[in-house]
Amino acid sequence: MDKIIVEVGSTCTKVDRFNGKNIEKLEGKTIQFKKHYNEDKKLRETDINELTNSIKELHSISKDIYVCGTSIFRTLNDTERKEFLNRFKKETGYEFNIISQEKENELTVFGTTRFVKDKVCVFIGGGGSTEIAIYDKGIKESVNTKIGVIDVMQRFPDLAEDTAKTNLETVKTFIKERLKLPKEKADILILAGGGHEKFARYSGIKYEKNTLYNDGASPIMMDIETRKSETERYYKSISLDKIRIRSKISCASTKKRDFLKVSFLFLKVAYTFALLHLSYPSSISLSL
Repeated sequence: MDKIIVEVGSTCTKVDRFNGKNIEKLEGKTIQFKKHYNEDKKLRETDINELTNSIKELHSISKDIYVCGTSIFRTLNDTERKEFLNRFKKETGYEFNIISQEKENELTVFGTTRFVKDKVCVFIGGGGSTEIAIYDKGIKESVNTKIGVIDVMQRFPDLAEDTAKTNLETVKTFIKERLKLPKEKADILILAGGGHEKFARYSGIKYEKNTLYNDGASPIMMDIETRKSETERYYKSISLDKIRIRSKISCASTKKRDFLKVSFLFLKVAYTFALLHLSYPSSISLSL
């Protein structure tokens, strides 16, 4: 029987189906738990309802469902956590597993490096947290920062507009002052968390086939010089509206497109600084 794995983040809820051999990515949801929690000082009722209803809908695919939560759920106080977990179990019939930032880092690193033989840096950028790990036949170093896409978006809301008004250097400085970086170096950077490949294909940025290692989940890569130039070009001239047209996303999905644009902006700026403190790699591999 198929097993469904649901990862509920601060903004993105990801769904995968495992049939015993292969993993298939199913359609996820954008539920802005962190943004709304920051505004309301509690989990928003509509967000909880949307989550529980989406879990119930998955019953048509499989009854074997594992649900875990990251970032925002780790920050709930004891009372909030207990009330949410009890409600989720009562309404869905499933446990909601809140995993630590360290465990999230470890599991993601092991998943993204399963076909990697070289020393790599794995960058996990989420809505409410960022994890960076050095992997070389095992995790050699790991650093976690409680800053994510939503923090950047709330500080610079114009980044979600068609073209950003905030100076790129201002955004870089904001992230650099807050992002913790590992001391060890690596020549390859793997991006995990978020829709990196989808955005690369829809945005029109330059990329090439991944020749560093064979992994169907990481089919594309970019060299560092291309990444630098494309960062500037994307920030200044690539239109969000044009991305919507390319991806044929309807107006009903505008908030998802906006988040995807901002999340990629955050990631590209943040890992630029990660690279400055690691080494200048010959290649960057973009991983889903």
